[in-house]
Amino acid sequence: MDTNRLSKPIEDILNKQVKKEADAAQIYLSYAIWADSEGYAGVANLLFRHSGEERNHMMKVIEYIQQRGGKAKITALAAPPKDPKNLQECFEKIFQHEVDNSEAIYEIVYLSQKEKDWATWNFGQWFVKEQIEEETLVMNLLDKLKVAGGPNATSESLLYLDEKIGQQEDDADFARDASVANP
Repeated sequence: MDTNRLSKPIEDILNKQVKKEADAAQIYLSYAIWADSEGYAGVANLLFRHSGEERNHMMKVIEYIQQRGGKAKITALAAPPKDPKNLQECFEKIFQHEVDNSEAIYEIVYLSQKEKDWATWNFGQWFVKEQIEEETLVMNLLDKLKVAGGPNATSESLLYLDEKIGQQEDDADFARDASVANP
C-alpha cells in the first residue's frame, strides 16, 4: 500500500528546498569564516549561529517529507560564493540570498494551495513567517551599517557595530506584533 501523502511535484519541490536550506547553511558558514578572518567576531558569531539555523530548517523539511510518506533526497552542495569585499557586500549578498529563499518558499505554498494539499500549505506557513523574520534581520543589519557609514564606515564605527551585532538576538521583531504601546 502506498502511504505517500505527497504528490510527486510537492515531494520534488520540498526536496529542492532541502538543498536550498543546506546551501544556505554553507553560505552562512562561509561568510562567518570570512567575517571571523576579517576581525568581525560579532558578525561571525551571528553568522555561525545562522548557519546552524539553516541546517535546522533543512532538517524540518526532511522530517516533514519523511512523515508524509515521501523520501527526502540529499544532493551535492554548490560551492559557497566567493568572499565578500566588505561588510556591506556581505550583508547585501545575505539579503539577496534570503529574498531568493523567500521566493522558493512562496512557490511551495503556491503549489500546495493549487493542489489543495493543506497539510503542506500549513507546513509552509511556518517558513513564510521565518522568511519575514530572516529578511527583517538582514535589513536591520544593513540599516545599522548604513548609520555607521556604509562602505565608508570608519574602523571605530565598524568595531562598535561588530560588538553590537555579536550581542543581538537571532530573532527580529515582527511588524504585526507592534502596537501603540510597543512600536
